[in-house]
Amino acid sequence: MGNMYQWADYYDLTQRGVPGDVEFYLEQARQAGGKVLELGCGTGRITIPMAQEGIEATGIDLSTEMLAKAEQKAKEQGITSGLKLLQGDMRSFDLGETFSLIMIPFRSFLHLLHIAEQMKALTCIRKHLAPGGNFVMNVFVPKINHFYEENEKMSLRGTHRLPSGEEVAMWDYTRYDHFQQLSEVTRTYERSDAQGLVTERVTGRFNLRYIFPAELHHLLRLNGFKITQRYGSFAKAPFDASSSELIIIAEAL
Repeated sequence: MGNMYQWADYYDLTQRGVPGDVEFYLEQARQAGGKVLELGCGTGRITIPMAQEGIEATGIDLSTEMLAKAEQKAKEQGITSGLKLLQGDMRSFDLGETFSLIMIPFRSFLHLLHIAEQMKALTCIRKHLAPGGNFVMNVFVPKINHFYEENEKMSLRGTHRLPSGEEVAMWDYTRYDHFQQLSEVTRTYERSDAQGLVTERVTGRFNLRYIFPAELHHLLRLNGFKITQRYGSFAKAPFDASSSELIIIAEAL
């Protein structure tokens, strides 16, 4: 068997984001023409490409394990300046500077499980947004039939082949509490050898609070933001009834 993997390694291997998201956020960063802050930067999937383009980027994440992986990747890719990776909480950060663009990619806002926490985060974001700056984020669109189909079942989210010929499968078991709008996800990464035998299994749990589009609209207004643009995909399709993703661009009122 090869090296033992940690959660952050598996996360990094399997999390490819939503199709087109890296390019979309990079374009937003180029247009911003100033400093960029990414909240929930994880292993640097979006922060590192920004730094590679010479954009001054700061990434914040709660997980030291994820940040260590991001630091390692930045080093491997020869990034020596323009990138700051900080351990911090999107509900209570104070960086003493403002940014032309603040982003929360890959639905990370949904890790805030209470309205009070969402409000704290938005207050922090507004405080760190430079005049005329943009706040950009994306969330999935809750669909009733998905709730019904996925509740208390194991769903295979994808498989990933390693150069060694091994395979990693990512399984989610989801339980919903619709009164609180919570989904509790138990995620399992299963690594199999070339013969198909499972050699390693890593399991973790996380909670999300799903948000309906109208609710997000009101939440942002309540916290001093105005949505200037909504998209239903990272290819900038209009947001409509068929959209499974909601991408918003907002500015401070």
